[in-house]
Amino acid sequence: MVKQGSVLADQAGTTMQEVVRSIGRVAEMVSEISAASSEQTSGVGQVGEAVTQLDQTTQQNAALVEEMAAAASSLQSQAQQMVAAVAHFRLSEGDAPGGVAMLPHRNDEG
Repeated sequence: MVKQGSVLADQAGTTMQEVVRSIGRVAEMVSEISAASSEQTSGVGQVGEAVTQLDQTTQQNAALVEEMAAAASSLQSQAQQMVAAVAHFRLSEGDAPGGVAMLPHRNDEG
């Protein structure tokens, strides 16, 4: 009986050691999961920041496009005004720079 009790005690000791090792492995896994979760949280935060920066850049680009469109429209209007203003000037053939022949000015009045 004593021998049987000794064998059972040894088995119980071995089982307890296995339980302690298993608990250690579970604790390591929980620690790894926690570290991975922290890394994932950090990564998600970085992605959020990047998306915010992309949104800001997109809004800035849209504003620049609007400004460029307004500037282009203004330049077109100014160019048309300049063409109309220059159309009033006439050069005689001898006054043309570089010997370029000038077409006679059209007289729409008659």
